[in-house]
Amino acid sequence: MSVLIYTEVSKGKVKKASLEAVNYGSRIATQLNMKATAVIIGDGDLSDLGKAGASKVLKINNEKLVNLDGQYLTAAIEQAAKAEDASIIIFSNDFTGKEIAPRLAARLKAGLVAGAVDNPVISGDSFTVKKNVFSGKAVAMYALHSEKKIISLLPNSFAVELKEGSAEIVDFAVNLDGINSPIKVKEVKKVTSDLNLADAELVVSAGRGMKGPENWGMIEDLAKVLGAATACSRPVADMDWRPHHEHVGQTGLAIRPDLYIAIGISGAIQHLAGVNGSKVMVVINSDKEAPFFKSADYGIVGDAFEIVPKLTEAIKKFKANQ
Repeated sequence: MSVLIYTEVSKGKVKKASLEAVNYGSRIATQLNMKATAVIIGDGDLSDLGKAGASKVLKINNEKLVNLDGQYLTAAIEQAAKAEDASIIIFSNDFTGKEIAPRLAARLKAGLVAGAVDNPVISGDSFTVKKNVFSGKAVAMYALHSEKKIISLLPNSFAVELKEGSAEIVDFAVNLDGINSPIKVKEVKKVTSDLNLADAELVVSAGRGMKGPENWGMIEDLAKVLGAATACSRPVADMDWRPHHEHVGQTGLAIRPDLYIAIGISGAIQHLAGVNGSKVMVVINSDKEAPFFKSADYGIVGDAFEIVPKLTEAIKKFKANQ
């Protein structure tokens, strides 16, 4: 039996969230004396999978999986799980994981916990898994008693650990001929930024307080000097000031960076649900009554158009003197 871990590549390298999942799965495999097997779609530098703890990598290349269509991908992972006799399957709780894990659980009659934030407590055949609930205001413990178990991890909940090690890489062929997906992809728009928002340790985010997309230059300047990714609130994405892949919140991307700087964002509960896992939150807002200040570690009350450029220059000077 084995632990199967679904992983992805981006720009030729394994995603950080995938390495977290491999670390997590390999720890379970070690504890249960099982094999940790990663499954990945496409090509790239896969050496980090072995360093993260995988002993074997199933590499799948199939033209029907190019756009990561949920129906095709679920069938492919199911075939890999059966081939490896996997009783435990690990995903990252990102866009793909949220789509595939429930489908796969239904097919395999597996118990599912989505959004785990800690290693499971294993007792016999039972797994106890911790996850956040009520938009991160509380935690709950879920017990999995099913023969097959699926766990998806809340991204950035675990530090990536890479050690000496290598994995056997095997080409794995899947049969998707009997599947007819109703989804037709008309266009693919790829994110061109150097930093993946979901993996970013530093994030600079802004909202309607910026007054318009023409003022976003100072947000990008601050992010650049910090080496941070940029994000935004939902209204900003809805008004097309910023691309939708930058939207963080309950209906957008959930992130857990080491530092989250929110500029001109009021801090509604829907937004906080996507960012309250941040290690440190800094809020800049001219409204001292903005609800975000109640959740922030540090707050600055003032005009962002005065504060942000000064902050950017101060960071530049600090780095120049190091």
